[in-house]
Amino acid sequence: MSEILTSDALCARLAALPQARRIVAIAGAPGSGKSTLAERIVAQANAAMPGIAALFPMDGFHYDDAVLVARGRRPWKGAADTFDVGGLRATLARLHLNDEPDVAVPVFDRAIEIARAGGAIIPASVRLIVAEGNYLLLDQSPWDSLARFWDVTVMVDVSEAILRDRLTARWQHFGLNEAEIAHKLDGNDLPNGRFVRDNSRAADILVRDT
Repeated sequence: MSEILTSDALCARLAALPQARRIVAIAGAPGSGKSTLAERIVAQANAAMPGIAALFPMDGFHYDDAVLVARGRRPWKGAADTFDVGGLRATLARLHLNDEPDVAVPVFDRAIEIARAGGAIIPASVRLIVAEGNYLLLDQSPWDSLARFWDVTVMVDVSEAILRDRLTARWQHFGLNEAEIAHKLDGNDLPNGRFVRDNSRAADILVRDT
């Protein structure tokens, strides 16, 4: 059974991890606040000890739009099958082994809907890597092949009503019209959130106050 912690308690728990490299997975539905929580954990850890923590977002492994158009999947970008899981797994293996001075990781730029290769560098000196993404705890192939890399797993649990409000505000911010937002929510984001809820392994820690 998952241990239920507040976000404050989770930050304190992760700050107290041993100084050997640890990789934490934070999963949750779109709009659950997992990215904000992950950023907060990294910022607090680095405030206490500069350079000790780094963020590793799953979204950097989005397939390019050209690939999704060719596969007929562009309208469902963000679904579990629209990510390069093999590339994510290979990068996690390098981060876990930690025998290179630096590992370059891709970063997704939501403003232009493109992942930038080598968008961030995680040096060998980093001791806490916070990976975040919807599907990191999925209990089905190929996502389940990531499980061996996680030292701590976290699920962010938020009601669907709150998710709808947050996601509506997100897509309004990016200038989508009402019809486009309706497709994003009911054709993609909320179904993806239910998929995460119903098909993920139980996490070590459950957070509900994001």
